[in-house]
Amino acid sequence: QVQLVESGGGLVQSGDSLRLSCVASGATLDYYAVGWFRQAPGKEREGPLGVSGTDGSSDYADSVKGRFTVSRDNAENTVFLQMTDLKPEDTAVYLCAAEYNDPNPARRPAALYEGLGDYWGQGTQVTVSS
Repeated sequence: QVQLVESGGGLVQSGDSLRLSCVASGATLDYYAVGWFRQAPGKEREGPLGVSGTDGSSDYADSVKGRFTVSRDNAENTVFLQMTDLKPEDTAVYLCAAEYNDPNPARRPAALYEGLGDYWGQGTQVTVSS
């Protein structure tokens, strides 16, 4: 059983940056693609905003491309979401999800791109004031 715990959220001002962390336990992230999602009040979950593949690849939604960067530190079993130039419309609960994906060879993590995942964290709140 993989457990994911997000952290790093908070209240920031428009234009600020934040780095979110998704720490895994129960398994090594070497074998999991990880995606970041968000859900704003009254809205459907959006994402994946960024995906970190087991082959070191990364991919982004058009809505955040150029502002958000996903990275991973497998030694720390952690995936990060660096967010810059934050806007009030980025206000949401941010969640990470993991999909099993053997890196040899890595395949496209189809479940994450369908908004699904094998495991989900509880989320961390990001609030951006104008």
